[in-house]
Amino acid sequence: MESNQQTILEPDLAIIDAHHHLIDTDRHSYTIEKYKQDCMNGHNIVGSVYIEVREKYYTEGPKWLHPVGETEFVAGLYDSILPNEQRLCQGIIGYADLESGNEVADVLDAHMEAGKGRFKGIRRGVYWSSDPAVYDHVSIRPRSGLMLDPEFRCGFSHLQPRGLTFDAVLFHPQLNELADLAESFPDTIIILNHVGFKLGVGGYLNDKEQVFREWRDGLKLVAHCPNVMVKIGGLGMKVWGFDVENKKEDYLELAGAWRPVIETGIELFGADRCLFESNYPVDGATTTFNSLWNALKFITRNYSDDEKRKLYFGNANRVYRLGL
Repeated sequence: MESNQQTILEPDLAIIDAHHHLIDTDRHSYTIEKYKQDCMNGHNIVGSVYIEVREKYYTEGPKWLHPVGETEFVAGLYDSILPNEQRLCQGIIGYADLESGNEVADVLDAHMEAGKGRFKGIRRGVYWSSDPAVYDHVSIRPRSGLMLDPEFRCGFSHLQPRGLTFDAVLFHPQLNELADLAESFPDTIIILNHVGFKLGVGGYLNDKEQVFREWRDGLKLVAHCPNVMVKIGGLGMKVWGFDVENKKEDYLELAGAWRPVIETGIELFGADRCLFESNYPVDGATTTFNSLWNALKFITRNYSDDEKRKLYFGNANRVYRLGL
């Protein structure tokens, strides 16, 4: 939770936060009440999409059904703490081991039942890198080539018939694999998280311009797939390599650092296929909730009202079928 001393840009602009978490561990706590307070601290957050973070799993019963506990927990929050027009956690994205193939069908159905109409899709982290420095910042390390795996694709095939989306979180060298997946399943909606995660640590620091070109080329390849959307955000994570740790309250400094990434994402995908996200509380490592949204608004300050409505509200409402 942060103070509301900072000037809020465009305070009336309606925002659906397309990507946030709730965390309750011994090391860190970010509850729905803390998130709700951040959302009432100046920016007009009218709805949100909860993204899985492997929290509140069942501890009993079949192990393959344990992730459903997270969906049940978030769905249970909805009616008791969300008054008036604020519809936080209106959409829920859960977790499932898609590489389990046809067996994933029962997990998806259980998620949908537990979600009480608010379960919208799956996120399965597929991020892999040969550089160990990356895993100083990311704790989950699946095997390489997961999106090309036949069993993964078998499990993936169960999403579209249920009207479910796939949130893809990966690193920029894997963007070509995502493009292949998207082309193989053109009717499945894929939402690329965090603008394709251009890495900025370890060996990726040796030639930053080359890394930027590789990331842009990969993002352009994915943008050619009309079934892929992209989330603009997640730039507060240290794995990007932005030198902004001491600039948390300075949205102009953040905007200056983030602008090339954000403008490239919007340029390649267009205003109809971009969603804005806070990635809170993870992005709190290098920014604050208010500074984050101010930086995004500053970068888009010259966009038309129609473009802003799509970027901040309309696209998330449509893609995640929130009905707001």
